[in-house]
Parts: sequence; C-alpha cells; structure tokens
Amino acid sequence: MNCSQTARLMLSRCAVVTVVLCAVTSTLRAQDKPVNELLDRTAEQMTKFVDQFSDVKCTEHVSQERFGKDNNKVERRAEATYDYLVILSNAGGELSLDESRLEVQAPGKVKKSKDQSMPMLVSNGFATLFLIFHPYYANSFSFTSVGEEMLDGRRLAKIHFAHIRNTRSVAALAVKGREYPLDLSGTAWIDPQSGLVAKIDAGVTSEVEDIGMKALRSEVRFAPVRFGNKPSDYWFPVEASVEVETARQHWRNVHNFSDYKQFSVSTEQQVAKQ
Repeated sequence: MNCSQTARLMLSRCAVVTVVLCAVTSTLRAQDKPVNELLDRTAEQMTKFVDQFSDVKCTEHVSQERFGKDNNKVERRAEATYDYLVILSNAGGELSLDESRLEVQAPGKVKKSKDQSMPMLVSNGFATLFLIFHPYYANSFSFTSVGEEMLDGRRLAKIHFAHIRNTRSVAALAVKGREYPLDLSGTAWIDPQSGLVAKIDAGVTSEVEDIGMKALRSEVRFAPVRFGNKPSDYWFPVEASVEVETARQHWRNVHNFSDYKQFSVSTEQQVAKQ
C-alpha cells in the first residue's frame, strides 16, 4: 500500500498517531448532475492546486492547548513558528506529499502547568485536506449537496462528504506500527462557479476504542493570496484547527499560515491505472 502522510498526532511520549491518505482512482459519486459538474470543477482545481501549493512556502504559527479533564480550562499552552512548505510529487502514478518545517522560533509556553510531563498534541498536515476532492482520493467518498450559505460575503455551495464503507479508507491512525482506519466525514464550502474550496470541516465522531480516541475534529479555511501587485486566483490555507479528545485528555491546536512566497519546484502528475 502506497500512502502519503497528512497528519501526525503525538498523544504521549511513546504513542505517535499518524493520519495517512491512500491514493485511489477517482469516480465521483453524487445525487444529481449539478453536483457532479461542481465536483468536476473542484477536482480540476485541486489538480492545479497540487502544482500551485508546491510552488510556495510560507510562515506557519502553531498554538497548542491542553485542557483539564473535568472542565474546559487551559492547563498548558505552547506556541511555535516555522518556515513551512509542502512538496507534492508523482512517482509511478502515485501522488505523495512531504511537509517540511524549519523552526524559526522556539516553542514558548505561555502558561505552565504544575505537571510539565503532560503531553501536548502535535498535528501536521491538516492544511492538505483539500485532497479529499482530488481525483486520486475522491473515489473513497460520497458527495451530497446540502444547499448554500453565505461565508465571508460570498454565496457558496455546501457539499457534505462521507467515507464509503467497505472501500479503502482515506484516513487511518497509525499507532506504534498498527493502523486504525477512520471514517472521515464533514462539509466543504465551495465556490459554485470556480470550484475553489473556501472551507472544510472534517472529523471522526465514532470512538476508536483500541486507542481510546472519542473524537477528532478539524476545520481548514482557504483564502486568495496575492503575490506582489499581480492579481491572482491562488487560494491557499490560512488557518487549520485540530481538536482531539480521548476519555482522559483533550487538546486543540491552531495553525495559522501567512506570508506566502513563490519559488520554483518541478512536479508531474499522472493518474494511476487500476
């Protein structure tokens, strides 16, 4: 199985949890022709986005919070800043991605707890959830129109997505060498004309009993980015929040992406044949 890493969650000093996306050939499923046409436009945009996102780097600021067991009071908080880029490539017809982070500011604990051994959540890769709509991954989801909604002054189409049971899981938790498939579902807000994704809410609400995870929730927002004085239709992640709960622990991380800059990277894409 060829999988590409999309998120890493460190729940303790010895348990590393990784969310991985596995490449599949696309067959978009939807209830009507207008939705299929919108998904076709979105898939085309996501294919372009792979190249666009590989041509930029940015600054990522991460805020980590750990909450108390019996209330929502923050027990510990840490912050860090990174030079961030994602390299997306295609080898042998399989799409893969690698995140690169270079810390430019040491983590600063804004609020210290009495127990400094309390684990913090380390979350990577959630900014790439747009790949749900990429032709490599869309075959593992069903898509349904759930109307329209105004968001940041724009009327956007709302598309609900859900992992299709008995198909290859798009997301999995890898703990100590063992993988736990996840049924990822949620809603995306998409520009009905261009197919550009403005926001994605996704998560897992069913408990993964073997590791005690009760819920995983994430929200990613995208916005147009201009380089210099040139008009641009580039849309990139500007914020990604991740929240994880287990029976005993509760974390929330917020990633903010800013100061995008272009640089040159050569990539190719091919659709894998079944």
